[in-house]
Amino acid sequence: MGSVKVFISFDMEGVAGIVDWAQCRAPGQPYEEGRRLLLGEVNAAIDGALAGGADEIVCNDSHGLMSNLDPEALHGRAAYVAGRHKPMYMMEGMDDTVDAVFMVGYHGSISGESSVLSHTYNPAVISHAELNGVRAGESGINALVALGCRAPVALLTGDQQTVTEGDPFFKDAERVVVKQSITRFAASSMHPEAARARIEAAAAAAVRRAAEIPLPGIELPARLDVHVLTADMAEVAAWVKGVERTGIRTVRVAGDDPLAVFRSFVGITYITRVAEGR
Repeated sequence: MGSVKVFISFDMEGVAGIVDWAQCRAPGQPYEEGRRLLLGEVNAAIDGALAGGADEIVCNDSHGLMSNLDPEALHGRAAYVAGRHKPMYMMEGMDDTVDAVFMVGYHGSISGESSVLSHTYNPAVISHAELNGVRAGESGINALVALGCRAPVALLTGDQQTVTEGDPFFKDAERVVVKQSITRFAASSMHPEAARARIEAAAAAAVRRAAEIPLPGIELPARLDVHVLTADMAEVAAWVKGVERTGIRTVRVAGDDPLAVFRSFVGITYITRVAEGR
């Protein structure tokens, strides 16, 4: 095996033991608990990647204000991309030198089956998203970047709904279900130590298999259809380059370049904040 570079995009809602927004938002004791749980799963993924043969790892903090970890407590072999203003958002730090993409602590889509703390980027704006006619959560949308950079999504962790939603786009990825969602605010979780052990083992397997895992199954030209909550939001979204308004509350981004489709979607997520009406 030659040099292997791993990119880890990590979210928070899909971590074992997390079932409430208080664990995902500062300040407070529940948030301190949540960020410790998150750190454990991220470090487990790094340990596994190294055991599998990776020699370079970049982690992108993709949750909330995107600075959830104590940088000193993060595994010493990984670079930490943090901060909330990122052109590539949850995939900042990804480029064509990456050999395998990990999605750790991910959650289900806003319009799918009940999944703990489910949403799709901004729950105050987006009510549904489809990629080439298939319901997509953040994992599927972010896979556009993996495709554009010619890297497989090799690992996905979260609840059972998250893993199922990933199947149309990267069914050959290693997958770890760390909790079974009961409703949007309840789940049966593995013990954090057990979840970390499974993530570490799957990460090692993912690196070893990376060269055999196909690129995300997204046919080009890609078509991303986004449903928003109000007509005003659709109007504002259509101001973004590459975005077409297709209905009262729907817009579409389409094209042969998956990175351009993703960048336009990120533009939607930023610009529609002004139309949230709060």
